[in-house]
Amino acid sequence: MIIDPAEIAALQSALTAAWHEESPAASGDGFLRLVRENHLRNFQLWHEEDIARRDDLGSPRVHQAKRAIDRFNQERNNFIEEMDKALVAELQPAESGCPKNSETPGMIIDRLSILALKEFHMREQAERGDASVEHRANCGEKLARIRLQRGDLTRSLAELIDAVRSGTRSFAVYYQFKMYNDPALNPQLYAGTKPQG
Repeated sequence: MIIDPAEIAALQSALTAAWHEESPAASGDGFLRLVRENHLRNFQLWHEEDIARRDDLGSPRVHQAKRAIDRFNQERNNFIEEMDKALVAELQPAESGCPKNSETPGMIIDRLSILALKEFHMREQAERGDASVEHRANCGEKLARIRLQRGDLTRSLAELIDAVRSGTRSFAVYYQFKMYNDPALNPQLYAGTKPQG
């Protein structure tokens, strides 16, 4: 398995643009399938969060958006873990003898996904015909910063993978154990199911 951070970042950008023109769906196989699935959840999260902030759609639609946000966030984290499990199997990071990275490659790929979405939407704002010159200029400056951050993060991911391969850094799968969606772990969910007595 070849892990190319530049290819991953380019794929996330391409998917973001394509999914604004067609119905979003993840396809393919192997590690890049996990990258696509993670990015799809971030794409869905982004747009549901926009809907949840509207005041004109009524409580039922905002409630529906909140439920979707919880589901997509859970799935997003699941795919971060799946990417890290695949990378542990592929890279065989050292278990001792070198520093362990607190941010895993899967977490970095997830951050790159979010930055791809920020770049797309900030570019929309920088090119918005109905916005003021000041607005477009301000967004253009932010867009340049986002692109710089994406470049830095892509290089950081490449450096981490190289360091893991050379045995000078390590990482492990960090499980999120999200509790809010689990009726057995969230007191607000299981309290309502207790028999009254």
